[in-house]
Amino acid sequence: MENIFTERPAKTHLVRGAAWAILVLVVLAGLAVVLIPVWIIRPFEPQSRQGLELSFILRSWSQTVTLITSAVALALAIWLWPYAHRWWRKSFLVAILVIGLLSTWFARQNHFEWMFNPLTNAAYAQVSDASFAAGTDMVLAVENNGEAVAYPVRLLAYHHVVQDIVGGVPIVATY
Repeated sequence: MENIFTERPAKTHLVRGAAWAILVLVVLAGLAVVLIPVWIIRPFEPQSRQGLELSFILRSWSQTVTLITSAVALALAIWLWPYAHRWWRKSFLVAILVIGLLSTWFARQNHFEWMFNPLTNAAYAQVSDASFAAGTDMVLAVENNGEAVAYPVRLLAYHHVVQDIVGGVPIVATY
């Protein structure tokens, strides 16, 4: 009988330790699904085709994944709460749960719009008056119905999107 009682607390301790590890990994997975696209798609940084594909796949799954990870994290936190006797363990439980819930909230935000604000009221200049554009600047050029415009890429770098009317047709130029 004595052997049963001495082995049982060690097994319970291992189960709780595993629950803590799973809690941290689940919240990190939910956070990664949200933060990887933010890291890859950012203003003024080059992006690869593979990076963009990964970002959009993660972005499309982020709402579902973060909802599941938050639910699992909440269940684990509720189960671990009575065993977290020290204040710092309870604080860690609350902090990790808040991080999980924030990633769930963030997955439902259009953070790309925060980074890339469309330029809706663009000001234009004739070529002869465009002293801000150097002859070596790359431009995004559009010609429609006899009207031509050029958007300097250097100036599009922040907005990435310009809404305009060229040749009487509404367009969206993006870079």
